[in-house]
Amino acid sequence: MKRNITEKFFCVALAAIAPVVAQDLTITNARIITAGGAVIERGSIVVRAGKIESVAAGAPNATSGRVIDARGMTAMPGFIDAHRHINTGPNEKAQMQALLEAGYTTVLSGGGPAEGNITLRDHIDKGLINGPRIIPSGSLRLNNYTPETARAEIRKMAAMGIKFTGEIALTPIPGPTEKEIEVLRAVVDEAKKAGVMVQVHAVSSAAMMAAVDAGVPLLVHLPNKDWVSAPDAKKVAAAGVKVLGTVSFGSPVFGVFANDNKPRFRDGKPWPEGIIDGDYLDGVRVGQEAGYMPVNARTVWDAGVTLGYCTDTNYDPKAGLDHELKMLNVMFSMQDLIKMMGPNTASYIQMGDQLGTLEPGKLADIILLDGDPLEGYWNWLKTKLVVKGGVVVVDKL
Repeated sequence: MKRNITEKFFCVALAAIAPVVAQDLTITNARIITAGGAVIERGSIVVRAGKIESVAAGAPNATSGRVIDARGMTAMPGFIDAHRHINTGPNEKAQMQALLEAGYTTVLSGGGPAEGNITLRDHIDKGLINGPRIIPSGSLRLNNYTPETARAEIRKMAAMGIKFTGEIALTPIPGPTEKEIEVLRAVVDEAKKAGVMVQVHAVSSAAMMAAVDAGVPLLVHLPNKDWVSAPDAKKVAAAGVKVLGTVSFGSPVFGVFANDNKPRFRDGKPWPEGIIDGDYLDGVRVGQEAGYMPVNARTVWDAGVTLGYCTDTNYDPKAGLDHELKMLNVMFSMQDLIKMMGPNTASYIQMGDQLGTLEPGKLADIILLDGDPLEGYWNWLKTKLVVKGGVVVVDKL
């Protein structure tokens, strides 16, 4: 008898940590934002083995697995945050759950120790905690390396299975040093050989163009020190460099850290002096980032740059989503945001063939919103159901 109890306990324990298996699902009566941005007012989505089998107007020809009546809510691709600072730790369970409940199904780590990123990913993949799909990255600071040691660090990342560097900082004002560029070129060259995508933190036009000239494929920030010129934006587009927005970086946050109607930086410190300890950073008055970044986002967008979405935060995911969308709303239409947050961001994380749109063959990352996202960004904050890879991970229907 004691042996049977022990065996049952062991089986339950194994089940508790087993990876969650993709489900078959059918979502009906949904307003569906399609791959091209068009809307199906009353449609259905059929999911088999974790992938979308069909997206169609009306009822499906045949249902699959659990049937979910969307009751007119909107189906969209799961949100992707292509640059958020995450890592393993004692609060990871609550943090990852909060990301899911905000509608995020995929997160590319902004940096930090690669080992911690991998541990967090594995905790989710093994079913130890609930969370979005985690793409780890590895940190690299140019001033700590020579070209040779930087190449070795890239090879080390590749051996660990890391496919992205974290944000590699370049001096913004007056611009990167010769040593930085020498090491960066070595990093870019070695990364191409190793299959690692290089991401650079370039927050001035000088740094941005230096990164483009060095062959960097991904920029995690728009310049926030100066205005991006139309010719520079066209050069970025012609080079095929993809860029993330982070347009709300310099804008004040209200009501997140304290309900005292005082503007705060995104770490809870007073705004704008909380951005740094002083009035100026690199010759730019602190707080002016709030003006540069949204305008620069529109400049590069109009030039044809693939502009993706990220928050670059580590505070409450829903509040961060609200803050970023609120600032994007000043410069972009809801149709623009659907493209930016969906296919553009999926392309940035090198998963454009798997994520970012609702169409057959792609991973079933689907959210249901209780409202029409085309009416306004506030409806993007009303997530009721989250499906990640065919698995229902949040259900508030």
